Amino acid sequence: MQVKELITFYINESLNTLDVTFRLEIDNEDEIRNDSILLEDIENYGYEFLSENEPDLFDDEEDLFESMNDDFLDSNINEDDVISFLNEYYIINPKKLPPAELF
Repeated sequence: MQVKELITFYINESLNTLDVTFRLEIDNEDEIRNDSILLEDIENYGYEFLSENEPDLFDDEEDLFESMNDDFLDSNINEDDVISFLNEYYIINPKKLPPAELF
């Protein structure tokens, strides 16, 4: 059971979770899986997905806007790291693997 494709992922800071949509190698192209994993659980596996690089509020306005826009477009989370984590997490916790749903 390996993650074949990471469709979406983002850090939901209000819920302190990583929300992911992905597809396993065993899933058909019209199936997806959705999960929300606590950031605390992710850190217990040695992964850190929250960006440590917050924009400096004393930068000039244009640099601040570009920095915030870059953070929005590229959340500094490496997709390969997310896939590695998911593979490890679901091997250790197979009962937490969400069921496939039609896309």
